[in-house]
Amino acid sequence: MIKLYGTPPTRALRVIWLLNELGLEYEMLPVDILQGENRQQDFLALNPTAKVPVLVDGSLVLTESSAIQLYLADKNPQAGFIPEALEERAQMYRWIFFLVTEIEQPLWRIARHTFIYPEEKRLPQDVELAQQECQEMLAVLEQHMQGRDFMVADRLTVADFNAAYTLDWANEEEMLDGTPRLKEYLKSMYARPTAPPTIAAAFAEMES
Repeated sequence: MIKLYGTPPTRALRVIWLLNELGLEYEMLPVDILQGENRQQDFLALNPTAKVPVLVDGSLVLTESSAIQLYLADKNPQAGFIPEALEERAQMYRWIFFLVTEIEQPLWRIARHTFIYPEEKRLPQDVELAQQECQEMLAVLEQHMQGRDFMVADRLTVADFNAAYTLDWANEEEMLDGTPRLKEYLKSMYARPTAPPTIAAAFAEMES
């Protein structure tokens, strides 16, 4: 049985989406970061960075949500979420790395300097810079998605499941108002019956 350590609304949602799409059975093992469970020795033995998600599949222990997504798709090639053509596969990797480095990182900076760091360590000016950088990169993605239904080629790939979570995060920060195509794309992805909860829904569930 696959084990997934993590709790929505973290990037564990990326992995949950792939598991749902592939129809794989798995055991969800919540990790309460607010209570410091990610800092306990048994979890640090799995991931010394103290971050979620962590996937355990037999003897394999894998961290980093994007790497886990690619592993699951690669292990289940019948779903076709990794293109066979070399050029299409290269474009899939390109957009995954773009999402992680150019959009997710400024979103993390915003989160750190608005509620994660202690108040005395927060830098409001870095929030403004991160917002600007993120919006510039969202504009690049907006242009790429003109006339497209999917990130790469003409079908779903891992890049789409990665993008949906990342764009949902950007939407929570009210950064998609100037990107109507991305908003449409995000809506279509979360309309899929296998979609995990949105970040907002996951937060609401935590508070209920």
